[in-house]
Amino acid sequence: MKKRTLGFWEIWNMSFGFLGIQMGFALQNANASRILQIFGADVHELSWFWLIAPIMGLIVQPIIGHYSDNTWTRFGRRKPFFLLGAVLASVGMILIPQADFMIAILPALWVGAGMLMIMDASFNIAMEPFRALVADNLSDEQTTKGFSIQTALIGIGAVVGSWLPWMLTNWFGVAKTSAQGTVPDNLLWSFIIGAIALIGSILITIFTTKEYSPEELAQFEASKNPNGNSEDVAEERKAKLTDIFEDFRKMPETMRQLSWVQFFSWFALFGMWVFAVPAIAQHIYGLPAEDSSSEVYQEAGNWVGILFGIYNGISAIFAFLLPYIAKRISRKKTHAYSLFIGGIGLILIYFMPNEYWLILPMFCIGIAWASILSMPYAMLAGSISAKKMGVYMGIFNFFIVIPQIINGIIGGPLVKYAYDNQAIFALVVSGVSFIIAGLLSFKINDKKDTVNV
Repeated sequence: MKKRTLGFWEIWNMSFGFLGIQMGFALQNANASRILQIFGADVHELSWFWLIAPIMGLIVQPIIGHYSDNTWTRFGRRKPFFLLGAVLASVGMILIPQADFMIAILPALWVGAGMLMIMDASFNIAMEPFRALVADNLSDEQTTKGFSIQTALIGIGAVVGSWLPWMLTNWFGVAKTSAQGTVPDNLLWSFIIGAIALIGSILITIFTTKEYSPEELAQFEASKNPNGNSEDVAEERKAKLTDIFEDFRKMPETMRQLSWVQFFSWFALFGMWVFAVPAIAQHIYGLPAEDSSSEVYQEAGNWVGILFGIYNGISAIFAFLLPYIAKRISRKKTHAYSLFIGGIGLILIYFMPNEYWLILPMFCIGIAWASILSMPYAMLAGSISAKKMGVYMGIFNFFIVIPQIINGIIGGPLVKYAYDNQAIFALVVSGVSFIIAGLLSFKINDKKDTVNV
């Protein structure tokens, strides 16, 4: 018994909710540091506030993965979780740029950080079951294609989310500046629009996608492993939350090898997301480290949104090429070379003469981002049991969030004391980290690399 081969538009609709999720992530990645600085955070404190994101992922994703593996309702297996996550994330998105309205109760900075926590926890509730849904519904022969289409939708959503503040200002005349300590209207409305898009895209996936029942998934697994027995299924139905620790200990070899690649990849990404705005404002626009409210600073922030949109747009295009490149040279080599290109791009930012030249490094970063969002998950999905897909996708998130936590702890002090408040060097270190991740990719034992399209 085999899973049905899905057509392009079926895979597209199944992954469509990720467009809205990534719109939210893009708005957060491009603007959260700016919003926190507006509310009073210093440059060297930004990474500490951003610790909220990986900590939420570390806690939430394995738990949600476990329960989505072992829960079946009349609404489905994964669907209830990513719908709940989308609703909660939308609330956080609407409230974070308006945190100053609670200033009579708490400092706006802390309210903003609290809304960031709600957003991140909710994004993780929505995202982990989406990864597992693609692996649930697709055969081994289609996993690379499935994650590549998902990456393309992520790229489209991220382009729109990253560019929204700029578009609202330049196309619709929404104000891009505001009084000291308040968020400009273009940011405020961008987050509201992003929240609406998040809910809408999730609903498209829910109404157009059918999930396999636990019994059907068990039959698929039995057909791949004819020596297995029905007791395995019963055991999974009795699974306890504490089994996560045992699952962690028994993770497959491929997953262990991927963990190091993920560590250095996401250490790099965290540094880029946290410090891109202050780095470019200082290094390219010539602003002092303490400037977080001038019109030029807001212009730099808006331009970073454009740049982030460019690299996400490149990733959306490159994602369609990944299955064909991987088929020719293998998935691990595709991932390694993509990371090398991304590392070179981050280092190049230091040498760019003006803001327009920064578009060049974004092409390189977009290639790496496309591969990061698809190749590791395609390799992972081929190495784990369908019955453990959700929990292992959640555990795999450990190797995304732990490097971000480490960077969050040391990144700010490094900028302040080692880099003399020059955030550009955080981006250079991120480039080196990408290159290390690329070297480690060659060590991955991808056992199902011959069935990658």
